Amino acid sequence: MTSAPLPDAALPPVVSTEEWRKAHEAMLVKEKEFTRARDALAAERRRMPMTRVEADYRFVGPDGEVGLLDLFEGRRQLLVYRFFYEHDVRGWPDKGCPGCSYLADHVPHLAHLHAWDTSFAMVSPAEQDNISALQRHMGWDKAPWYTLVGDDFSRDFDVPEMFGVNVFLRDDHDTVYRTYFVTGRGVEPLLPTLSMLDLTALGRQETWEDTPAGRPQQPPYRAERHDEYP
Repeated sequence: MTSAPLPDAALPPVVSTEEWRKAHEAMLVKEKEFTRARDALAAERRRMPMTRVEADYRFVGPDGEVGLLDLFEGRRQLLVYRFFYEHDVRGWPDKGCPGCSYLADHVPHLAHLHAWDTSFAMVSPAEQDNISALQRHMGWDKAPWYTLVGDDFSRDFDVPEMFGVNVFLRDDHDTVYRTYFVTGRGVEPLLPTLSMLDLTALGRQETWEDTPAGRPQQPPYRAERHDEYP
């Protein structure tokens, strides 16, 4: 992709190395404040109450029908991402939601999560044949992906459509509890590309950002499926 022209006036000011280091040290003070605030928020999240999961939610995987407890794969914690892949998605059945596809590209090597006794799975209303075909096409071979049986799970866990991440905990008696839920921009911690762009001078290049005049800006939420970028 060819870079668009960028006027000199839109670039950051040029200063000496000494002046840059002073500006950087001042920024690091604010970065540390942000880190501590994020740690404090995570500490509050760990102290939230949880609610017992009463229903026997069912899913279909490559090996047949399973329950929510099976998605833990024997581990203590579970994150479930509801991937928007169904009949009203643009490009169905060959394509999934662009935003969800963007997230699926960022799923890490799950051995790292598993080492902390935590599992990750994706769920969608789509049939397993469609899911398997899309996985092969997009190269998504890291996370297990299940078909939702009915609408109960989506309705009860605030993802009747579109997307969201529900977090569950299993006790020693195999009782499952819901501990957290995020949707919208709440899923950004799962998207390291955005964190990497936030470190750059041009940022995410979206219109909602507070950005100096002249910097490139485009409408937000412009993530594409990785095989559709220009």
